[in-house]
Amino acid sequence: MITGEVAGTVVCTVKSSGLSGIPLLVVRLIESGKKAGLVVAADATRQAGLGDFVFLITSKEASAILRKPYVPADCAIVGFIDRYNEEIQEDWP
Repeated sequence: MITGEVAGTVVCTVKSSGLSGIPLLVVRLIESGKKAGLVVAADATRQAGLGDFVFLITSKEASAILRKPYVPADCAIVGFIDRYNEEIQEDWP
């Protein structure tokens, strides 16, 4: 699993019909206690918001969690993190 912090939303003019009703969010990855790159993830929980710490899954598991066949998703938010046991470094610009 991958962890990250929700940094924003994505607005689409055209979206695959399998993704209708599923929010797409920008997530800042957290690797080894440091903030890393950004990814776009489908929000399988439909409850994540700006600043939430989340669990992500990738690959075909991300598509399968959305419960619709052949959904074009490579990354999905599947859970929330209540707190970290270490300090997250804010080295991100």
